[in-house]
Amino acid sequence: MFSFHTSWKVRKDSYLNQPLPLQCISLNFRDLQFAQAMLFAIEEINNSTDLLPGISLGYKIYDNCGSVARSAGVTLALANGNEIVSIPSKTSCTRPAYVQAIIGATSSPTAIAVAAVIGSFFVPVISHFATCACLSDKTKYPSFLRTIPSDYYQSRALAHLVKYFGWTWVGAIRSNNDYGNNGMATFTKTAQQLGICLEYSVSFFRTDPSDKIQKIIGIIKASTSKVIVAFLSRADLNVLLHEFLYHNLSGYQWIGSESWIFDSQTAEMDIHHILDGSIGLSIPKAHVTGLREFILDEKPLNSSNNGLFTEFWEALFNCKFRQSMSSANTQRECTGQEDVTGVQNSFIDMSLMPIFNNVYKGVYAVAHALHNILSCNKTCNKTVQLDPFMILQQIQKSHFTTKEGDEVYFNENGDPAAKYEIINWQPRENGIVEFVTVGLYNPSIVPEKQLNLQNKSLIWARNSKQCQTEAAHRDRCNQLASLETVVTLAEDHLAAWRQAEEGRSQPVSRPCPIEQRGTRANHICIIISNTLEANGESLDALQDFIDRCFQDIVMKKVQIASSSTKIETPSS
Repeated sequence: MFSFHTSWKVRKDSYLNQPLPLQCISLNFRDLQFAQAMLFAIEEINNSTDLLPGISLGYKIYDNCGSVARSAGVTLALANGNEIVSIPSKTSCTRPAYVQAIIGATSSPTAIAVAAVIGSFFVPVISHFATCACLSDKTKYPSFLRTIPSDYYQSRALAHLVKYFGWTWVGAIRSNNDYGNNGMATFTKTAQQLGICLEYSVSFFRTDPSDKIQKIIGIIKASTSKVIVAFLSRADLNVLLHEFLYHNLSGYQWIGSESWIFDSQTAEMDIHHILDGSIGLSIPKAHVTGLREFILDEKPLNSSNNGLFTEFWEALFNCKFRQSMSSANTQRECTGQEDVTGVQNSFIDMSLMPIFNNVYKGVYAVAHALHNILSCNKTCNKTVQLDPFMILQQIQKSHFTTKEGDEVYFNENGDPAAKYEIINWQPRENGIVEFVTVGLYNPSIVPEKQLNLQNKSLIWARNSKQCQTEAAHRDRCNQLASLETVVTLAEDHLAAWRQAEEGRSQPVSRPCPIEQRGTRANHICIIISNTLEANGESLDALQDFIDRCFQDIVMKKVQIASSSTKIETPSS
């Protein structure tokens, strides 16, 4: 089940007649690639003499249009055998075509709908891109598995990434669905534990009215934070991006979730380079031998008489087949012989190969489970009565290695092992944005080594090349602290700060007296002499000292260079 379209026409039903079927719009090349990856894996398995010898896998593909309602409806119809197929299998079935497993859906909300409906029947659902941590709950979704890590890890990783760079005052935007709301809730909880405060946290869904977008833009413009954590789906961000471009909402440092941080279509849309310098998490790069050539082979597409592929072909080559042309149409006629490799289109972009690989691994997980159930060796026992629950149990226990050497297995929650690359958007001279890997996050190792940023120059908002490694951050703190600065702390503030840093309590925001400066989160109040300003330091530098360096000074991570610089507690 894939989202071949990303939206639908909004209409008002009268409730006097039966509602018309959902009219899907906005063709989605990305999920067409995911479907191709599934077909590639099935074809590879059917041609194998080692895996399921003598057995051919069939398939039916459904378009849920990114709609939760349609996903639930299709799943119910599928369970009842009354489904409407988007793409039929080329392999004719020799026995009743009841479903043995579902590959998909792509997004968390649609996957939740599918898993909630089909879970009672224990039909395995294996998603390649649904990351909501809520889907790990086996009491609600007993038959759900996935080949992409849970947001349980990603949300925490993003908070630690923000902490690493010393950002303690940030804004946040999230998708108003299970993906964004659950992911942001976990990020917020972890951020609070790390001493990070959110100035604002707003939600958005792509069908929201325009005044909701204007309200979000107003909040961002009125804010004092310059770092925005965007836990958004790609489709939601792309709608917002149009308005951000119009309002020239530049100069912000974006922190992105895996849904959009390595999406080339989003980068192409960002014509004003608002998102340049973004940093976020993606699953590691991958390669599947032969898959690129399979996706770009137009023969399987051209041989299909399916209406969906007709729509795809016309959109890909900006032409019309004769049967769909109107008298007023000025587009050239499609011949069906067009060359896919000659177009500049997101369909030929292979940057999402890690997700293609997830689809590939999901199909192979089903095949290995069937191989074990049918006791296959040189031949398979075709008399075995297949049962979805039996297949689910076998998938949960499966542990195999792909032809590329990737280990595939699931934990008790149906999740794979988590590992992320840290991606930085770096613009090049030709205007193309390159997704540069600048580090790794591995939650399976000891905490102090989980976040590893490589010694590379990062590009930040406004194309700044300031090096924000921990060492460089402390050098800057030493530089500021070496000035003749007297910092006075209230005893209770200092104790509370240290307890929070050691994880023994939550940091508490409180207003500072008018004569004092404080961290923007107001965790602690300090008095600084006029020395900084007298030495030509700007107010921004002074705030930099307070927000970014003060924590290190208090926790004695920074050596105070001047003996006249001291931290005092007032006598009672």
